[in-house]
Amino acid sequence: MSSRTRPKRGYSVGVERRNQILDAAMAEFAASGYRGASLAQVAERVGLTQPGLLHHFRSKEELLVGVLERRDELDAIALGLETDMVSMGRGFSGLRALVQLVERNASRRGIVQLFTVLIGESVTDGHPAQEWAHKRYAWIRGLIVNSVREGMDDGEIREDADPVAVATGLVAMMDGLQLQWLHDPESVDMAGLFRRYVDELTADLRTKVAGRRSGR
Repeated sequence: MSSRTRPKRGYSVGVERRNQILDAAMAEFAASGYRGASLAQVAERVGLTQPGLLHHFRSKEELLVGVLERRDELDAIALGLETDMVSMGRGFSGLRALVQLVERNASRRGIVQLFTVLIGESVTDGHPAQEWAHKRYAWIRGLIVNSVREGMDDGEIREDADPVAVATGLVAMMDGLQLQWLHDPESVDMAGLFRRYVDELTADLRTKVAGRRSGR
């Protein structure tokens, strides 16, 4: 093995260990919340001492930041986006992307639970996830607003549609269904109910011209 390849291997091992810690932290935060979890508990999940964990993440807050970034990356991947993109797709294609995200979330209970716990905690004063939650909601609403506006520009969505109201309603439906699904997954068909909501919203927003083109 050459001297050039050794640093790459060390880097790869470091990244793998870091990801293992993030996965453990995601599970611990989902189970106990940020304030209820401890670095010692996270370290135990990956067979490290607390000082060993602090070699990778200097504080619990820094670990939380890493977890939130990882979760946002997973959502962006599910939407087929980069985290700095400003649109999910023009018009109704953007709304369909949200349906795909919810369908994906139905098989990611741990991720959904983590999000729900941290969002709930973040409304309290001084919580380190507060800024993330604010930016995350602004980002997802902004994506939907842009999709709706583009659909209006294309003549697919009614001119009198309110993009901000549409975005706020869709996010509220997603979050509300997630919470109910976590409590009672056997009774709440999260993906099916959200798909039906988007179908009804699409029918309401569709222009008469676009409806004739689509055969509806």
